[in-house]
Amino acid sequence: MVTTTIEAVLFATAKPIKLIDLRKHLDLSEEVVREAIDDIALRFNVETSGVHLMEQNGSVQLVSNATSGEVVAKFLKKEASGPLTRPSLETLTIIAYRGPITKPEIELIRGVNCSLILRNLLIRGYILEEQDKERLQPVYHVSHEFLQAIGTNRLEDLPEYEAFHTNEKVAELLNREPEEEV
Repeated sequence: MVTTTIEAVLFATAKPIKLIDLRKHLDLSEEVVREAIDDIALRFNVETSGVHLMEQNGSVQLVSNATSGEVVAKFLKKEASGPLTRPSLETLTIIAYRGPITKPEIELIRGVNCSLILRNLLIRGYILEEQDKERLQPVYHVSHEFLQAIGTNRLEDLPEYEAFHTNEKVAELLNREPEEEV
């Protein structure tokens, strides 16, 4: 069960996670986390697996098998140059109008997990991720490339920017205590 949970967390985050953070957030001992990581590596780090577990400097991440690197790179490049999907456009709109905004806040507004969408928007260069010292987690905001792509110089020039940026109902939703959520 622990191995499955750690595997799911690694898959969902799609970025390196410190082992100490896994221990702390999942309330597990160092030994239990180590055993789970070793089990995941044993199952995935084989030639016939398209996914491998990479471990470096006290962090772990699920990555594609290096032997598939060229194909994966071509696919991602093609994916990043195609049209944006409706969920990507929704997420990008939320970031443009409400940013800087955290992933949990985006997911609260959209009602679904946004990990892959955020990754794809980062790859395209439309958004930037920065660590917020007050919120103690990454926040997302649009990039200069995004502004250039939509043909504007300032976010404030977006249609009805002020009304959406300061919308009271959205602010109320984002400021709710976790136990208030239904």
